[in-house]
Amino acid sequence: MQQTNETELTYFVIKGISDDPHLQLPIFILVFFIYVVTLGGNLTILLLVIIDIKLHTPMYFFLANLSIMDISSATVTQHKILAIYLTKNRTISYLDCMTRVYFYSSVTASELLMLSVMSYDRYLAICKPLHYSASASIISCVFLTFACWILGFLQVIPYIILLSNISCYRSNLINHFFCDLTSVMKLSCSNIQALEILILTEGLLMLNLTPCLLTFIPYAFIIISILKIKSISGKQKAFYTCSSHLTVVVILYFSLGCQYLKPVSKDSQMSDKLLSFLNSTVVPLLNPLIYSLRNRDVKAASVKIIKCFFRSDFSRA
Repeated sequence: MQQTNETELTYFVIKGISDDPHLQLPIFILVFFIYVVTLGGNLTILLLVIIDIKLHTPMYFFLANLSIMDISSATVTQHKILAIYLTKNRTISYLDCMTRVYFYSSVTASELLMLSVMSYDRYLAICKPLHYSASASIISCVFLTFACWILGFLQVIPYIILLSNISCYRSNLINHFFCDLTSVMKLSCSNIQALEILILTEGLLMLNLTPCLLTFIPYAFIIISILKIKSISGKQKAFYTCSSHLTVVVILYFSLGCQYLKPVSKDSQMSDKLLSFLNSTVVPLLNPLIYSLRNRDVKAASVKIIKCFFRSDFSRA
């Protein structure tokens, strides 16, 4: 399917992960499994935070919002892969594609800001424990969370405006498994230098560098504070409280940096797919697993709810 020059583009065609017919079923099974586990894991964290009163703290309030962001980004990207296999329809309308680009980019930006807020929360808990209750009030937590969502969705608007102003496309075939910003840019036969500059400047400064600094600077102070603790058990306990969050941050920034902080190239489509697959499927999958497996409070809440469930089940019997 080709639509070139100045013809009005009304739809795109999603190529998918692979053209090999023998790989379609394995890919569908893999993506379906990842999506179910991602959805189940993040919904479990949300449920635990809502039900267990011991998890009604700022850290888990932020974690619940992070789970909502992971569910949103995973649904936007993985939904189309599953839909293509089930319906055999690879087309997507122009408006739907632009909407998905905007929503996925906005949720990702909001997630980076949320991780920064969570880093500052860990800094207060470890370095300023006496001031933690006053600083991490319900009002401040709600305000910071609301700010992360709003700023994330506002920051991406300039990208979408420039992207939607592209009037010339070499093709309507997107060599990706969802509507990704860089993949749509590669189809353009117009001058997209302004958009590339915006990605490498404002994107680097506002969407990546600033949240990155706001995330890792508190950890520099946390590490200094941990090194000052004399007892080995005290150091281990302090590091244990923030190791899960630090692991998630490193994985996310590594995948985003490899994927977006490089010039748009038409010869890097397979590597872009692999990096995008890592960022859009593996990261949302790992978040609940990392937090649940390495967090004692989450594991204790899970065991408590399971025990309550079986007790009520046996009492009915």
